[in-house]
Amino acid sequence: MNEDKIVKSFDPAVMRRLVGYLKPYRIQTLIASAALLLLIASELLVPVIIQHAVDNHIMTEIVSIDGLRRDSLILLLLLVGGLAASFVQVYLMSVAGQGIMKNLRVQLLEHTAGQSLAFLGSCPVGSLVTRITNDVETISELFSSVIMTLIKNFLVMIGVIGVLFVLNVRLGTVAVITLPPVIIITLIFRKRARNAYRRVREKISAVNSFLSERVSGMKVVKIFARETEVNRLFGKRNGELLAADFSEMYVFAVFRPLISFMSTFSLAAVIYFGAGLNSRGAVSLGVLIAFLDLVRKFFRPLQQISEQFTVMQSAIAGGERIFDLLDTEDRIPDCGGECRDLDIADGVSLSFEDVKFSYKEGDPVLRGVSFEAAAGETVAIAGYTGSGKSTIANLAARFWDADEGRILISGIESRNLPLQLLRRTVQAVQQDVFLFSGSIRENIALGREFTDQQLLSAAETSMLRPVLDNIDGGLDYQLTEGGTNLSGGQRQLIAFTRVIAHDPPVLILDEATASIDTETEKLIQAGLKNLLENRTAIVIAHRLSTIRDADRILVLSSGKIIESGTHRQLLDADGFYSNLYNLQFGL
Repeated sequence: MNEDKIVKSFDPAVMRRLVGYLKPYRIQTLIASAALLLLIASELLVPVIIQHAVDNHIMTEIVSIDGLRRDSLILLLLLVGGLAASFVQVYLMSVAGQGIMKNLRVQLLEHTAGQSLAFLGSCPVGSLVTRITNDVETISELFSSVIMTLIKNFLVMIGVIGVLFVLNVRLGTVAVITLPPVIIITLIFRKRARNAYRRVREKISAVNSFLSERVSGMKVVKIFARETEVNRLFGKRNGELLAADFSEMYVFAVFRPLISFMSTFSLAAVIYFGAGLNSRGAVSLGVLIAFLDLVRKFFRPLQQISEQFTVMQSAIAGGERIFDLLDTEDRIPDCGGECRDLDIADGVSLSFEDVKFSYKEGDPVLRGVSFEAAAGETVAIAGYTGSGKSTIANLAARFWDADEGRILISGIESRNLPLQLLRRTVQAVQQDVFLFSGSIRENIALGREFTDQQLLSAAETSMLRPVLDNIDGGLDYQLTEGGTNLSGGQRQLIAFTRVIAHDPPVLILDEATASIDTETEKLIQAGLKNLLENRTAIVIAHRLSTIRDADRILVLSSGKIIESGTHRQLLDADGFYSNLYNLQFGL
């Protein structure tokens, strides 16, 4: 996913894809388009009716009151009709824009959640959040107001020129002659505004990424007393965003007065030449009044068009970023039509057959690992940090795919099992627990339906029940983001309760008791003894005291299994495990 992609001024392919999101709102769009045409017609007819009233009912020997009443009634109907048409058009397109924004955000989140951990780990969180929030909101604005307003303004400008020539060809020619400089200024502005807005979007994304990362790692910042440095770095990025904002404002500050000047110049030209033509009887007063109104109507949308092109450019940029994310396919492939079912009635076994894997090419983590955990067996994995223990857990749950070799679940290759089934079958309790803001109940259930009895029973097994009894609300106690209003040990207990409640046939404990004090760990071990009965388990631990009762212990070193046996067998062998054990216990 390219963060520095330079967007085009207008990309038809992106616009076609964006417009495709209007398909569910075809009827609303058609009605809104019809209302827009009515609105344009009412705006263009108002000066014509005024011209008719002045020339035929006022500038006559006898003022026609009846004629003025008729024209006034027509004007009133045009104004009311225009107001109603404007409401219908704005309301319907706002409904479409909001619906598109909702659907697009859901699509983006579903797509992002389906990507691999490799992809998610390589993307800044702030950038992903910016795409799903800010970029989508810009696209919603495009559909809600910009597209219809742009069409309206173009049609109004074309209509104005047409009405000018219908009313008077000579004066219409004078008005049109003043327009080329305005068009040139507008084209220059569009290019400058596009570049300025692009810089603003880049700086916003940089600020969001910086804030997301630093807020998430604020504990590290405080531990090392780096608040001043963080403030300095943020001040630098914030200053760059401010400079980009000022650059954008400078472009608008120059353009708007220029358009205002050209509008005044065009009006002055019409008045000057129109007065001369009027004195010679070539142009009536009503036509001259209508011309002044029409010229103002021409310049008003011209200024709006220039600014709306910037919003459209922002939507194109946002669309490119969104489609860049949607077009990125870096996911663990599901088995599709070749999926196989899994019989868990008699338990589930887990086998690794000559599995090789590396996170980075040329830097292998596992170098041909083979072992089998039979149904109901507890297999522990020990070894130094970096030996590949957690990688085995990640591969078992297919967060990554092995480079070579096979991983079998009850004899079926894991690639041939549906991911949803596999993830329900193999679940892990990890050392780094993530809790969402919300209740403890919601963090355990994760959207599944559980009765209070089921949740409390799981809490009994994990030893979370005493914690629930001592906090207000129990299961309904509200957690802050990350569960920071609980201790690390309490958060780990919730993670245990979560996996116990979901009851997977294969349980992986990946350094799961590292954040728990020794006394709590002893209590958990007693509960887990019942939990692991008749269940396949992989226990990964640094603390060897937690794996002494495992049916089998595998010793991993440099991505290879170098020893295998029970705790007593490995101690008697006086090898790597024995040395590791003696080091930990100071023997």
